[in-house]
Amino acid sequence: MSTVSTMGAVSAVAAVGTPPRIDTKIAVLLREDLAPWQRLNVTAFLVSGLGTALPELIGEPYLDADDTAYHPMFRQPVLVFEGTAEILAAAHQRALTRSLRTAVFTADLFTTGNDRDNRAAVRAVPTDALDLVGLALHGPRNAVDKTLKGARMHP
Repeated sequence: MSTVSTMGAVSAVAAVGTPPRIDTKIAVLLREDLAPWQRLNVTAFLVSGLGTALPELIGEPYLDADDTAYHPMFRQPVLVFEGTAEILAAAHQRALTRSLRTAVFTADLFTTGNDRDNRAAVRAVPTDALDLVGLALHGPRNAVDKTLKGARMHP
């Protein structure tokens, strides 16, 4: 029996009855000094960006045994990491260098109350000066792993 990974986009062919191997990874990197409510809020916002930009990451809708319908979700796990502000900045630069699809959340977004002001707050700051508190990314597993160098799994 082969070992099957569940970390990304589906390989071309899978054995009958065996879930396909996933070759990509979805990851969220959070700044380690965030309050618990901020960690949850930032994670929710960041993954929503990936789901809308990359619809192929979204699976089919769910149904329970009574045929009650539920929204579809990602087809693969979302791994959550944490690190210092320096690790986050380095990961952001590596993600951009590798052309990985990313979503960002800056400290300024904790003071805004709507999407328009959120986008304006990010737009007002040069890339290298963003005060990042969170980053979500998707890409080939190896590239994501290298991008997150120095980060640790969220406890």
